Amino acid sequence: MRKKNRRKTISEINVTPFVDVMLVLLIIFMVTAPLLTSGIKINLPESSSVLKNEKKEPVTVSLNSKGNIYINKKKFTREQLITKLKALEKVNKNLKIYVKADKSINYGKVMDLMTVINKSGFTKVALVTRLK
Repeated sequence: MRKKNRRKTISEINVTPFVDVMLVLLIIFMVTAPLLTSGIKINLPESSSVLKNEKKEPVTVSLNSKGNIYINKKKFTREQLITKLKALEKVNKNLKIYVKADKSINYGKVMDLMTVINKSGFTKVALVTRLK
């Protein structure tokens, strides 16, 4: 008797390539997700996002085209801003800070302002843009 070499078909799916592709996609999304969540276009301050209604009056820190800093329409120097923010942080750590900046202002100055706010203890900081 002669044995026949019969080839059996493999009915199982090889998932290894699928897992490899999914891991690569996961890494790509993990890297790009923080960039997408900001919702900020290059030509700020225009945006189509709408702010939610707040129960309490939020604190608005504004930076005009001359580099002057305002908190709710009152002018502050950088040192006065730090003092005021530390006083606000003692009253309410969960206070939301909205940052408004003129679109002609240097991006570095906006980031410097946000760093001051963050170092004062506030973690809920949002950029305000104009609706289209």
